[in-house]
Amino acid sequence: MLFFSDNAAPVHPKVMEAIANANSADQAYDGDCWSSQLDEKFSTLFDQEVRALWVPSGTAANCIALAEICLPHQAIICHKESHIETDECGAPGFYTAGAKLIHAEGKAAKLSPNSILAALEQIRPDVHQAQAAVVSITNTSEYGAVYTPQEVSAISALCQSKGLKLHMDGARFANAVASQKCEPADMVRGVDALSFGCVKNGGMNAEALIFFDTKLAHHSQYRRKRAGHLLSKGRFLAAQLLAMLEDNLWLENAQAANKAASIIADACGNRLIFPTEANEIFVKLSSEEAENLRSKGFDFYDWGAGQARLVTSWHHSKEDVMPLADAISNL
Repeated sequence: MLFFSDNAAPVHPKVMEAIANANSADQAYDGDCWSSQLDEKFSTLFDQEVRALWVPSGTAANCIALAEICLPHQAIICHKESHIETDECGAPGFYTAGAKLIHAEGKAAKLSPNSILAALEQIRPDVHQAQAAVVSITNTSEYGAVYTPQEVSAISALCQSKGLKLHMDGARFANAVASQKCEPADMVRGVDALSFGCVKNGGMNAEALIFFDTKLAHHSQYRRKRAGHLLSKGRFLAAQLLAMLEDNLWLENAQAANKAASIIADACGNRLIFPTEANEIFVKLSSEEAENLRSKGFDFYDWGAGQARLVTSWHHSKEDVMPLADAISNL
C-alpha cells in the first residue's frame, strides 16, 4: 500500500544475507576482501576497466564525482529539476567548494544536445562568469523518463566536442537499463562518472561511484575520507554491492519494479502526465481523488497542484499493485 518512494522499500533478502555474511573480522575501511573485488566486478559489468568506490548515499556519490571533475570556479550544466539542484541541499556547491549549477530546460526533466547548447550560449567566455566544465544528466530522470543509449551518446559527443565532462546520476540506473533492454555498457558510452544506485533497488545503505576514466578515482578516495564517508566497516557496503551484482540481481529487481509500474500506468489512462518508462508514475489527481485513495490506505507523494507521484519497488508483485490500479480505475 506504500507507493511514495522506492527509498522506503525493504532490503532484498540476498542483500541482507550478504551483510550478515560480512560480519566477520577483516581489514578496516576499504582494505577488506569484499571491497577489493569491486573494481573487477564492475569492470566485468561494464565491459571495460573502471574504478568503483562505495559510498553510503546517492548525494555523496553524485557530489564526490562532481568535485573530481569540476573546479570551484567552474560550472555544472544540469536540468532545472535535477536532483542535484532540487534535492541535495546545496551539496554540489559544498563538495566542489563553490562550483555553480547552470540550469537547462527539457521535457520530463531530460536534457538534449540543443538544450545544453542553449545553456552554453548564455555563458560569456570571460573571467567574470563561471565557465562550464561538466554536464550532469539523471537516468532515469526526476519525472521517470529514460535516456536511451543513443541519447546518451549524442550528449557525450557534444560534451567531447566542447571539452566538457559527463556525469550521470544513476540513482535509478538499473530501471533505465531494464527499460531499454540494453547492456549496461551501452548506457554509459562517453560517461566519465556514474552514480550507480542500489538503495532504491533493494540495497540498505550502499551506492557505487563508478569512474570510467580510472585516473579520476585516486583523489576521490581522499575526498571520500575528508567528507566523512570512508566508513571503518566498509565491508558491509561492499558486500551489498557484490550481492546486487551476483546473478544480475540489480537488473532482476529493476525489471520487477518496472513491470509493477506498468500495471498501474495502464489503469491511469489519460491521467498520465508523462509516459511511464521505468518505475515512477506521474498522474493527475484532484485533492478529493487523492484523499479517496489515501482513505483506502494507499500512500504516495503529492507532486504539485492536482498531481501525484506513485513509485513501485523491487518487491511489488502484480497482486500488490492491482488494488491501487483498480482504485484508480474506479475514481
